[in-house]
Amino acid sequence: MTPHRRHLLLALCAAPLAALVGCTNAESGTVLRPAEIDPATTCDLDGMLLADYGGPKAQIHYAGQAAPVFFCDTVEMFAQLLRPEQVRPVRAVFVQDMARADWDQPRGHWFDARTGFYVIGSKRRGSMGPTFASFAQEAEARKFAAQYGGKVLPFAEVTPQLADLSGGASHDTRM
Repeated sequence: MTPHRRHLLLALCAAPLAALVGCTNAESGTVLRPAEIDPATTCDLDGMLLADYGGPKAQIHYAGQAAPVFFCDTVEMFAQLLRPEQVRPVRAVFVQDMARADWDQPRGHWFDARTGFYVIGSKRRGSMGPTFASFAQEAEARKFAAQYGGKVLPFAEVTPQLADLSGGASHDTRM
């Protein structure tokens, strides 16, 4: 095998591995990491303080924007991402693994939302009422669904109709 063909073959083999390492910022070539919630972190849609509410949180990193946009609920994140008018380039999307994070005070345990599994229609409530419990592993999502009800879907199967935000504020008992 010629050196040129060997380099090409190595490059082709390495490409899928690069995707597993993390979300890469095409602008700088750096791997994007999720930002952590602090006491002052607010939801981009409604200004709620994320630290004050339980349930899974989410963050979207847009191209050309240094700081992520946070959401106090995964339903809000999906509603934002799946809107037909959403055209801003997305560099990364992170959600919390609720198999590892504390439901009442979730901190850390972020993973790439596009690789996750979501339990829709469970008895557990998030900051805005009904939420999509996020899990890094399908088995953990199924275990949660067996305990709290709901249907398990991978990221790609969540539709705009499922991510309906109408009436969410009526479930918030702290407003």
